[in-house]
Amino acid sequence: MTGKPPALLIYAPALNRDLVTDALRERLESLCELLVADPVPGFDDPRVTEALEHVEVLITGWGCPALDAPTLDRMPRLRAAFHAAGTVKNHVTPACFERGIQVTSAARANAIPVAEFTVAAILLANKRAFRLQRRYRAHRSFALWSNEFPGLGNHQKVVGLVGASRIGRMVMEHLRGFGFELLVHDPYLDAAEASDLGAEACTLDDLLRRSDVVSLHAPSLPATRHMIDRRALSLIRDGGVFINTARGALVDHAALTDELVSGRIDAVLDTTEPELLPTDSPLYDVDNVFLTPHIAGSQGTETTRMFEAALDDLERFAAGQPLLDEVRREDLDRIA
Repeated sequence: MTGKPPALLIYAPALNRDLVTDALRERLESLCELLVADPVPGFDDPRVTEALEHVEVLITGWGCPALDAPTLDRMPRLRAAFHAAGTVKNHVTPACFERGIQVTSAARANAIPVAEFTVAAILLANKRAFRLQRRYRAHRSFALWSNEFPGLGNHQKVVGLVGASRIGRMVMEHLRGFGFELLVHDPYLDAAEASDLGAEACTLDDLLRRSDVVSLHAPSLPATRHMIDRRALSLIRDGGVFINTARGALVDHAALTDELVSGRIDAVLDTTEPELLPTDSPLYDVDNVFLTPHIAGSQGTETTRMFEAALDDLERFAAGQPLLDEVRREDLDRIA
């Protein structure tokens, strides 16, 4: 041992192919003593059997198995788990906090590409780029497209964000330079805080009625399940745009499908319920839906930013400093 904390990389290698560059690997090895050189997908992997007794730090990622009480019993010296991905709800259990294990998330780093994707979606959707791409491909001729789509364009549009989450706040920051009127609904945000973000706080119903674009940025919790139901969807103005880069469970999918098949509103959907739509879903084919396979979050080179965030907190941990992205037990009830 070198005085650096003994560590293991615990995640599914196939899901995290681009996570660690050579430079990040070098930095990782400067901060900890890897007990096993390569990432392993689970705690039953024979490569880690002996190491579990000594490990003090885990670097986790997509595919990490649950850190439940029986698993933690095998790691009596574990002090921290640094997650190089977003949500920790798939692997962190109450047993972690009961044993005083510090937990971090790279959700802050993962928020960046989601916000970027959302801003791009808003700008393109207001230009009806997704609908017009299909129509242009089919007709291959000149048309006065603004006659087909009255109100086409971004100038003086109203954008409503449901949720002043980390991502929601980033989106608002990016949108300030485009001249939009911004509305936000979040039960934990008051009018003064919304104003500081450049937005007007309002009720959900008011936001849905007034917005040209509605974008979801709320966490998926029991209280938010189907918060956008059939009645809520009916409040969106004709020709409005609905964007979901958050979680499919926030929306009544049957009601959303009916609205979109009717053609009354447009949508950009990066998340749905179920996550993988059945092959016969009409949303694959209707012209007013731009459907993507949950790619707004970190992909490819963007994943390295999450590993950097995990290493930032590992470095602070090794130096005895407060962590930047620590997740506490009380946070689990309100984070994504």
